[in-house]
Amino acid sequence: MAFKLDNVVPWGRNIDEYRKMFMLSDNDMKKRIAGFGDGPASFNFQATAQGFSVTSFDPVYQFTREQIAERIEEVRTVVMNQMKHNMENYVWTDIKNLDELENRRMSAMRMFLDDFEQGKAEGRYIYHELPSEVSLPDNSFDIGLSSHFLLMYTSLGYDFHIRSITEMLRVCRQIRIFPIVDLDAKKTDLTTDVINYFSKEYSVRITNTSYEFQKGENKMLIIEK
Repeated sequence: MAFKLDNVVPWGRNIDEYRKMFMLSDNDMKKRIAGFGDGPASFNFQATAQGFSVTSFDPVYQFTREQIAERIEEVRTVVMNQMKHNMENYVWTDIKNLDELENRRMSAMRMFLDDFEQGKAEGRYIYHELPSEVSLPDNSFDIGLSSHFLLMYTSLGYDFHIRSITEMLRVCRQIRIFPIVDLDAKKTDLTTDVINYFSKEYSVRITNTSYEFQKGENKMLIIEK
């Protein structure tokens, strides 16, 4: 099935949020980092500006800057209305209110859009859709990240997640997945099954992070060779 932009809800986070979600230390940031499903996050742009090495992979990168920008505007009001009606499910400490949330998300996505064409030309934004193979050698990266995608979208099925994580582990020495709950912030059998599968060959652990916006989303899964 062809990937369609009108099925995507682009919503970007910034480097401070990435570092809290994935507990990325100063030493971690000096390593080769890959972000899978990064979408319109500003993490790549901001990390690159600070002299770090980040490569982002996402199927949305097949589209033009203008097409992505148009889609962001199409979903902006819809997403914020959903947030307004579900405010009790979120922790309003770091982000104080809906206006601050919208400003932060739009700021991150504008940074991404301004950087997209140059970053794509430099090979920092690569069109790729999991669980397909990445056209890179084994262990090309030290750390692979998955933000708000793997383990969260349980409807994609067990096989999809196993194949996707397997491919990430082929090109990354370690991967970090945040969060480890579903779209309703609930624990799932999928997460348990994935942990059981990879625990046979890899070091697997769950750790608390310093990031919690949706209630219950404060843990990260680490799988390491």
